[in-house]
Amino acid sequence: RVVDLGAGDGISAITAARKFGAQSVGVEFNPKMADYARCKVQEAGMTEKVRIITGDIFVENFSSANVVTLYLLPDLNLRLRPTLLKMKPGTRIVSHAFNMGDWEPDETMSHEYSRGYFWVVPAQVEGDWMFSGMEGGPMRVSLRQTYQNIGGMFTRASNTQPLVGARLRGEDISFQFSTPDKNVHTFTGRVAGDRITGTVNSATLHTPVEAKRL
Repeated sequence: RVVDLGAGDGISAITAARKFGAQSVGVEFNPKMADYARCKVQEAGMTEKVRIITGDIFVENFSSANVVTLYLLPDLNLRLRPTLLKMKPGTRIVSHAFNMGDWEPDETMSHEYSRGYFWVVPAQVEGDWMFSGMEGGPMRVSLRQTYQNIGGMFTRASNTQPLVGARLRGEDISFQFSTPDKNVHTFTGRVAGDRITGTVNSATLHTPVEAKRL
């Protein structure tokens, strides 16, 4: 489900449907340009898969999309950023030419004189979590978050140490921590609202665990 904001002549929405089988919606504010885009959709024979809306990108509800494409000026990108960050974690966003300010892209791509920016909407994980399921009792993890960049501390009994290599991509989260016996453990899991499920692995351990937000 692709939504192209600032659809222009509709080429992005048409291409997403033609090449990748997407159900596409283009949102275009200019009525004449939207009419032109609808003509291009008909010419391409994609009326079953592509819909062009004459609308305001700040009014239309596009929360059901799992891919959002943009070719907008920087100030519009920044105005849209809060809405994009509230979309379902894992939603993919691609912007042609312009970035999102201090929300750093996950990837940057270039082709000839063009540049594109790619983000995956991150789950909201900042706060304190209690992990259960491991031998030795529960573990408290305090996470800090700036967009997709995370870090934090873990506490188990009286042992508090920083997490290492913490990573968040959409709903997927991972980090490492060391126990007092110097064994390095790796957690990998998925975030679902106020719950995280996954596994803790080490050289001698493979344990399913679950965390709840405190």
